[in-house]
Amino acid sequence: MGTVNVLEAARACPSVRVVVIVTSDKCYQNLETGRPFRETDAMGGRDPYSASKGCAELVTAAYRDSFFADGAAVASVRAGNVIGAGDWAADRIIPDCVRALTAGEPIVVRNPDAVRPWQHVLEPLSGYLWLAARMLRDGGQYEGAWNFGPAGQAGDRPVRWVVERFLEEWGSGSWSTSAGGGHQPHEAHHLSLDSAKAREQLGWAPVWDARTAVRQTASWYREYYRAAAAARELVGHQLRTYQDDALGAGLPWAVEEGRSTR
Repeated sequence: MGTVNVLEAARACPSVRVVVIVTSDKCYQNLETGRPFRETDAMGGRDPYSASKGCAELVTAAYRDSFFADGAAVASVRAGNVIGAGDWAADRIIPDCVRALTAGEPIVVRNPDAVRPWQHVLEPLSGYLWLAARMLRDGGQYEGAWNFGPAGQAGDRPVRWVVERFLEEWGSGSWSTSAGGGHQPHEAHHLSLDSAKAREQLGWAPVWDARTAVRQTASWYREYYRAAAAARELVGHQLRTYQDDALGAGLPWAVEEGRSTR
């Protein structure tokens, strides 16, 4: 219903020219084939979170086709499992790692063998903003659904890999599996995204691989807890590093941003 309310507001506001709805890679009907999901795959979800993302996608498509033919350009975007600085949410692997390590406790991992498409949060954000810019310039040409995931399946790693790499970067600590207990909602074993559409039509590509994403994330938290710099300063430094790396890779959005700042 939050998606419905946003789209209703956009529909009632003539000055809105572009709407980008962010959902999740969990929106797909996951038959555990191991094949990366494409934008044309069916929506689904065996748990409430995943089902809600599939519903948001269906709502977005319905509004786009029913109410925005002559109005704002509307797209939906789907990322992989994002990690990055400043996240302290409950039941997320990096914040769980940080809380445990700063308390001097082992990291408790619920499902260490679950495979996810890991990426730094700046990766899909660069894609979302670049897509919106292209839609603002070219209108409905870029409407529809888009995946913004790791390059190929290079970012598809089990949870234990992320935890172990984080510990390496942190420099100390340990982890253990959850003792279980109580009913746990269904959780997919393997998720993977095919981002060929974004690569071919937008010229978008990831800047950092999974190991670099973990290293950059661990570095931010480590420096934050050492009080080496304020959070805003650390974020600014990481943004500049990411933009510089993207510019060095010749990515179109970074090149255009570089031109605009000159």
